[in-house]
Amino acid sequence: MGMMMKKIVLTGGGTAGHVTPNMALIPELIDNGYEVIYIGSKDGMEKDLIEDMGITYYGVSVGKLRRYFDWDNFTDPFRVVAGFGEAVKLLKKINPDVLFSKGGFVSVPVVRAAHALKIPCIIHESDMTPGLANKICIPCARNVCVNFPETISSIKGSKAVITGTPIRKNLFEGNKDKGKSLCGFDSEDNLSSRPVIMVMGGSQGAVHINDSIREILPELLKTYNVIHLCGKGNLASDLNETKGYAQFEYVGDELPDLFALADMVVSRAGANAICELLALKKPAILIPLPESQSRGDQILNANSFKEHRYSEVLIEEEMTNDLLLSKINELYKNKDKYIDVMNKSRQSDSTEKIMSLINSACKK
Repeated sequence: MGMMMKKIVLTGGGTAGHVTPNMALIPELIDNGYEVIYIGSKDGMEKDLIEDMGITYYGVSVGKLRRYFDWDNFTDPFRVVAGFGEAVKLLKKINPDVLFSKGGFVSVPVVRAAHALKIPCIIHESDMTPGLANKICIPCARNVCVNFPETISSIKGSKAVITGTPIRKNLFEGNKDKGKSLCGFDSEDNLSSRPVIMVMGGSQGAVHINDSIREILPELLKTYNVIHLCGKGNLASDLNETKGYAQFEYVGDELPDLFALADMVVSRAGANAICELLALKKPAILIPLPESQSRGDQILNANSFKEHRYSEVLIEEEMTNDLLLSKINELYKNKDKYIDVMNKSRQSDSTEKIMSLINSACKK
């Protein structure tokens, strides 16, 4: 018999941010001769996404760790314990060489179980400061992959490695002309040559950003074409016939073509989204989720990108229509400066760095 195939278990879920990087890694892992198995939550969004890729998927019980009072806080520890027991059973059966975790609450019982079984664990932390789930998992990790140089100081020992985030290969393979015809920007000559702004509100859409963009649309359309990914249920039917404006609730396979077309981006500051903007060298205005709606990680992510001069930042509470418009004009005027800085970054394509950490963890 030839060499046994190496086995890797991937875990992570709960939000797109905890699944997308794993999905970007899977083709690389398969190319490198790994058998890939995924452990997620029983009914999480990750289940369909991973099964659609033809990967074996197992679900475990997941409790959510909350920092605030909730009656579920009393039942969730039992779910975490149940998840731990289920994960131990599964991992004994699978017997992987290595585990790679993208975080999220589902990863807690899985990483803890792998550690108890002495399976080497590599964790990826996207945000500037580790989230609660990863904080619990970091002591079990052999390496912690991070996106931001600043994160290293919050991780003890020499575990942290700056890798950036694995990015789906197809994002780099978009076609500008396909993007134009998708948006209807190819119909008239004067439309087809204008600079393009892409507005992305994150997977939930961002009401405030959507409203502001639509209020300044008449001004924007004097100079730019606008692609607006506005989120589910947020289309404005009265704007359907507007020349130079294309709105989408959600974009799947067409996203690379739209990225290829975009000269600059207005976006939330989730770690994956901004790592994609950096890898694709897209100048951006980041409007982080306010602290009232999050643990504040997007604000830290955005400020890091601003300090490295990859992006500009607008604070949602301070955002006015005039300010947004002037920021967009200014960004467009200086876009080449941002692109130059991004070209020199150490944080872009990370797949190779992560693969080499996984490979060396496997060498038993």
